[in-house]
Amino acid sequence: MSEWLDNQKKPNGNHHKLLQKRIEKTNPRRKLTSEETKRLSKLEGIADKLRRGENVQNRQLQTWLREEEYEQLECEWKEQLELRNELKDKPSDLKRYEEKLKQATFYYNRAEGYSSKGKHSTAKKFYDKSESLCEDALAMLQEILHYDSSLRVWFDRDISFEVGSDLSADIVSLPRLVTSRSNEKLSDDSRLTSKQSVKLAVIERAMHNIGRDAAPASKPTASKLDKFLNADD
Repeated sequence: MSEWLDNQKKPNGNHHKLLQKRIEKTNPRRKLTSEETKRLSKLEGIADKLRRGENVQNRQLQTWLREEEYEQLECEWKEQLELRNELKDKPSDLKRYEEKLKQATFYYNRAEGYSSKGKHSTAKKFYDKSESLCEDALAMLQEILHYDSSLRVWFDRDISFEVGSDLSADIVSLPRLVTSRSNEKLSDDSRLTSKQSVKLAVIERAMHNIGRDAAPASKPTASKLDKFLNADD
């Protein structure tokens, strides 16, 4: 089982190769000019640096990216900065939920402390208080998402209130906000990405477009191909 989990975490090389084959088939690369060959080689070198986590100066990117490609890089990074600012402006309803969850966690930790000292009757009082607050938080969460389902993007997991879901009124199961520092948080905001990743994505698209006469592969097009290949058979 652990081997299967390890394999799930590894990059899917076969998936990437399949994607490349489909791209080549639908939009083959023509024979490159010497200038295009040189540019492709330089971009491949930059991409390798970025994959190794090395910094690449903007002036180097400006040299080998086309003007519109570099503008796309600036645009995508601007979107990331705007998203980060948006996450600082947390809706008041989510602040109330987070505060309720914080209280529940406080009482739970106190209960654990008393329990470890053998003070089980006192611990039970704190466990009960924590459970009550968790129930309040769950009811609050359901109400929040009922009136504004768009707020789901603020949480670290998919949320379902159906019978049989993983959601329940306890410290571990209750969703955390993606801005939380809790150890129980399952994930960060999937929309957030590093500047290195933004640069690499733009470079890889630029590499793909060299020598292809059809319309350039856009960010949404690449995303659709990715989703298609990841879909279940």
